[in-house]
Amino acid sequence: MSTTITLRLEEAEKGLIAEYAKMHGIGISEALREAMWEKIEDEIDLKAAEEAYAEYRRNPTTYSLEEVNAMWDA
Repeated sequence: MSTTITLRLEEAEKGLIAEYAKMHGIGISEALREAMWEKIEDEIDLKAAEEAYAEYRRNPTTYSLEEVNAMWDA
């Protein structure tokens, strides 16, 4: 089931979005949907990276590829 969201834009903003969509051969709705999903995915990835870095700071142990392969082969 789809739903409708209303977005208020200046005419210049709408024009820029419409040109972008046209350039990519998609509609305005699809362009906005893809941009929103990309933004959400970027923030999820950033949060995961920050958490991984915090974990590394707590325990900065690293392993070579050979060590990892040996651990998995055991």
